[in-house]
Amino acid sequence: MSRRSVLPGFTSSLIVTLGYVILLVVVPLGGLFAKASTLSFGQFWAIVLEPRAVATYELSLGASLIAAGINAVIGLLLAWVLSRYTLPAHRLIDALIDLPFALPTAVAGLTLASIFANNGWLGKPLQFLGTPLVFSRAGIVIALVFIGLPFVVRTVQPVLQDMDPSIEEAAAVLGASSFRTFRSVLLPQIFPALLTGFTLAFARAIGEYGSVIFISGNMPMKTEITPLLIVTKLEQYDYAGATALAVVLLSLSFGLLLIINLLQQRSARRVGATRPLRLEWRHRWFDSIRRVRSYRRSTGSAEKSLAVARCSTKTVDESVLARSTNQQTSLVNDGLQNAAGKG
Repeated sequence: MSRRSVLPGFTSSLIVTLGYVILLVVVPLGGLFAKASTLSFGQFWAIVLEPRAVATYELSLGASLIAAGINAVIGLLLAWVLSRYTLPAHRLIDALIDLPFALPTAVAGLTLASIFANNGWLGKPLQFLGTPLVFSRAGIVIALVFIGLPFVVRTVQPVLQDMDPSIEEAAAVLGASSFRTFRSVLLPQIFPALLTGFTLAFARAIGEYGSVIFISGNMPMKTEITPLLIVTKLEQYDYAGATALAVVLLSLSFGLLLIINLLQQRSARRVGATRPLRLEWRHRWFDSIRRVRSYRRSTGSAEKSLAVARCSTKTVDESVLARSTNQQTSLVNDGLQNAAGKG
């Protein structure tokens, strides 16, 4: 006799989940591979290994990896600042981080193209320095950085907010430098979230189209990305060729994402293997935290005692001074009375 699940609505939830995955993931991917299978083996490889297509693969994957790496560094710094410090316009800056989520990609591309154009605000000084960004691969990287930055910030920021700042103080008490504190204490805790943000930023950049076409120039063999080549083949009614390129791009991105997930699992196992050592260090950290807090309390009580002692000393000094003044006054009065008696 089968046991009844204690979760309410388990069957209906399972049906909705499987239906969602099948309709929105399995069916479109199945249709993509089915359309690509209409090509023969030779036709498929002739399309996907065309020099123009290979150039788009290199540009799309290379620019996406570079942009995701830049986002990992900048996103970590922004998440650190937003979680550790209170800025004058903290809420405004925090809201601007999510702007690429709400801004249409075409609007973002037009904005970046107008700013970095040769007559734009930032384009004029860059043109004067001889490093124009529009219609170049650097402009593509900038557009991908813009649309992928929120993924890193929003995955790392909650982890940093949940971390106790006393751990960093404990590491400092134990004699660790700032770099060692970051490498040995902070980085192992935020690395899974940072790797997740990197993966999301890369996955977002690999298929980006709207924000890139306005700033790249779309020159074949130079600044043409794979999504643009797919759209070009669709406009030419070459549906089989477009699906072949889509299959290659999907396979490459899926392979890279699989490698990243394997690295994440490996790092998780490594962290689990060193858990006893981390527990020992954690006990030392907590002991140092208690020492820091007790030192703060003792310092505060010592300061209060010192203030009381200073007040007591001041009162004693005033009383001694008043007593000596009274004695001197009485001596003077006695001397005057004696002098008057003799006269």
